[in-house]
Amino acid sequence: MRFNLSIRSLLFALMILAIPVASSAQIILTIGIAPPPLPVYVQPICPSAGYMWTPGYWAYAQEGYFWAPGTWAMPPQPGLLWTPGYWGWSGEAFAFNEGYWGAQIGFYGGVNYGFGYAGVGYQGGYWNNGAFFYNRSVNNVGSVTNVYSKTVINNTRVTNVSYNGGAGGITARATAEEETATNAKHFPATSEQTEHVQAASKNHQLYESVNHGKPAIAATAKPGEFSGKGIVAAKAAAPSYKPATARTAAPVAAKEPASEAKEPAAAAKESTPEAKATAAHASELKPAERAAPNTGNPNLDKKYTQQQAKLNTSQAQDRQKLAQKQEQEHQQLTKTKASEPAKQKVEQQHQQQTQQVAQKHAAQDQKLQAKQTAAPKPAAPKPPPAKPIAEKKE
Repeated sequence: MRFNLSIRSLLFALMILAIPVASSAQIILTIGIAPPPLPVYVQPICPSAGYMWTPGYWAYAQEGYFWAPGTWAMPPQPGLLWTPGYWGWSGEAFAFNEGYWGAQIGFYGGVNYGFGYAGVGYQGGYWNNGAFFYNRSVNNVGSVTNVYSKTVINNTRVTNVSYNGGAGGITARATAEEETATNAKHFPATSEQTEHVQAASKNHQLYESVNHGKPAIAATAKPGEFSGKGIVAAKAAAPSYKPATARTAAPVAAKEPASEAKEPAAAAKESTPEAKATAAHASELKPAERAAPNTGNPNLDKKYTQQQAKLNTSQAQDRQKLAQKQEQEHQQLTKTKASEPAKQKVEQQHQQQTQQVAQKHAAQDQKLQAKQTAAPKPAAPKPPPAKPIAEKKE
């Protein structure tokens, strides 16, 4: 049984509350701000046969997020694989799910940690008769002889997003096989791994507040060795990096019943750029939700409905056109086996394109809302003049 942690700290002049949660799910703490994106770095050489790669990740301490460098670690016993930990949005905060050793790889949030951990499973190697065989296509194996080469085809979009769910997070969900692996027998991180993270938490240079998403020690050859030839510095922060104050996650508001019409001001608020700009690709943009016109005048309601339908069609064409263009560019990157920096540049362009479309649509929505709100309602038809009453003759 693991003890839950409760932390209340000040991060970048922003108060963040750490809420204790159930340890049965291996969740150790929750934070009210999204972790930074993963930095760009290369893998150090494997020190010798038997070591397993454990990806780096953003951990959390009293001073805020700090980088726990990726490292080659020895498993507790042969035959075990490492399932990385990950941050996930719990609905109110970001919860960290601990990594563990097990016979099968479980769910790790769909986070693409690289080096064989592409978001699902592990393509970095396998055990055979007590010996681990390394895939040299994704590992820097050095002089290790138990190797093979197998190209890893990643059909998912390569991003540096480091968490699952929430605003801008990965939308992956655990498969039946991953759930089975998650519920199977586990071994916790070894003492060397734990001491590695503790040492990182004491290194001031590894805190985001200092390195701004580009840690000086991104990976190490062995746990806890933060100096020497086995040290690898980050090549760059992720292109999508933002300071901590810009990553606060707003709780998702509950949907109103469909029978209740929304006020014009509320509908306009949902269409703001901030509400849509979290999407990274056009395929993630959702159509605007508009309440059916209900002015009390059937003719006016019909006119407004036609205006909304016309705008819906136009915006759908914009989204579809951009989504097709972005998908073609993704396919081209895969076909040409583009480098990581080239992929990151394209991803950044896609995010900018998507935000521009979201902002354009938000402006259109607000313009239509203002137009319909300001339009004068036709005056009710006047009743016909009363006919004079004929006088009765005596």
